[in-house]
Amino acid sequence: MKNNMKYILLVVGIIMVSIIACKKTEYSFGNIQTPSNIVINTAIQGSNTANPTGDGSGNVNFTVSATNAITYKIYFGNGDSVLTPTGTVSYKYTTIDTNTYTVTVNAIGTAGTISTLSQQIKVLYKYQIPSTILADLTNGSSKTWAIAKDTVGHLGVGPANTFTPDYYTAQPNEKPSCAYGSVITFSQVGTNGISINDNNNGSTFVINDANSFYSVSGGDGCYPIVTVGAKTLGFTSATSGSSSSNSTGVQFTVPGNGVVGFGLGGTVYEILYISPKVIWLRNICRGDGLAWYQILRAQ
Repeated sequence: MKNNMKYILLVVGIIMVSIIACKKTEYSFGNIQTPSNIVINTAIQGSNTANPTGDGSGNVNFTVSATNAITYKIYFGNGDSVLTPTGTVSYKYTTIDTNTYTVTVNAIGTAGTISTLSQQIKVLYKYQIPSTILADLTNGSSKTWAIAKDTVGHLGVGPANTFTPDYYTAQPNEKPSCAYGSVITFSQVGTNGISINDNNNGSTFVINDANSFYSVSGGDGCYPIVTVGAKTLGFTSATSGSSSSNSTGVQFTVPGNGVVGFGLGGTVYEILYISPKVIWLRNICRGDGLAWYQILRAQ
């Protein structure tokens, strides 16, 4: 009988241990509260009444808040996102031009509860001109340049698929004196802009195949092309297919007739080489489709 009782007690003990071992641990989040009252504040760098989309840097400071939120997931509207417990983050948009983005904020509360708010933002991003080019062209303010008339190859031409004047290079002072009269001034505008003023003293040397582009006729020669007046340049990465071995990879567009020294029939200039003293430019003529080159020297 005693043995039976021992057996029964052993079985009961095993069952109790099993029950205790199988009992799940219970966790408590306390009161589960869904976030509410989401607020999204944005500060676009350089934004003002005249420039509501900013100064072109693309920099935006975000500050978001919500009642009962533990953390925030911010979607910037371009595929990027960030998780931030403070709700404060700085972000840089880098799509060229003015673009509209739908910013979405997920305010996350206890037990993973989520509330969402979206709002649109317009941001301007301008190509960021490399600091070395900005400094070399303008010296931090304004700097004057002229065609390097004493240099071999101050004017040249080659095929559109190379980056050297394979067909022709001008000899020193080869062109008429009127071809060398331009005083070209590059000036810094704000923190990331450059303007040009080409004072041609009344005439610009125009190549024959560019005559129609400037509405003149008569072959190579100097013509009374109006160039004077500051024009803000549009800078972008080069689109020619060049590489770091033959170019800076930067190009600029000159509004209007596009003249920089010579009249070469195009408005887009790629900077192949630049230093504080010399610039080597490449331009595609709209008349003959060839690549034209010119060298400018700082004054």
